[in-house]
This record gives sequence, C-alpha cells and structure tokens, in this order.
Amino acid sequence: MIEALTLSAFDRAAASARPEATAAVQRAVTGAGFPGVEAAAPTDFGQIMASFASGVRNDLRAGEAASIAGIQGKASTQQVVEAVMSAEQSLQTAVAIRDKVVAAYLELSRMAI
Repeated sequence: MIEALTLSAFDRAAASARPEATAAVQRAVTGAGFPGVEAAAPTDFGQIMASFASGVRNDLRAGEAASIAGIQGKASTQQVVEAVMSAEQSLQTAVAIRDKVVAAYLELSRMAI
C-alpha cells in the first residue's frame, strides 16, 4: 500500500537526503546560532523577525567573505558560488517578507475605523 504523504514523511525523507539542511532549519526555528538571540524558541513575532534578520545578515556577510576569499584565491569556485547563492536566496526571501509586511500595513491603513 502507498504510504500517505504527510509532512512528517516529507521531513523524514528530507532529513535522510540532506542532514545538514535539517540542522540549519532547526537552528533557524529555535534561533540557535544567531548572535544576540537566545537558544529557546522565539515567543513573539518580533523575536522571530529579529532572528530571521540576523540570519540574513550572516548569510550576506558569508557570501561577501567567500567572494573576497575567491578573488584572493583562498576559496574554490564551488565554495564561492554556494555562499553567493545562499546569500541571494536569503536576500530574496527577506525582500518577499518585506513586501508582504508592507502590503499588510497598507491594507490595515485602508480599513475604516
């Protein structure tokens, strides 16, 4: 019989395929690994956004550092491309979230009191 596709089944498959990605997602959800953010799960929206912004900043800095290391010949092309692509994805996610927040604010400002 075919096993029903559930989120837990998807998580198990993803974890077996890329264990480092699972660890990164867990750190992002709990806020661990980000400077200035406690390891406990964020309790409010502000903490979640602060940990996300910190993660984006760290990804962008890592991309820039990898680019500089690549120019100096200290990093391989693959390492530079991976770091830059990760930074680009983080930046695109941040822009998408910003757009959603601005759209929500504009929608709230149009509401009748």
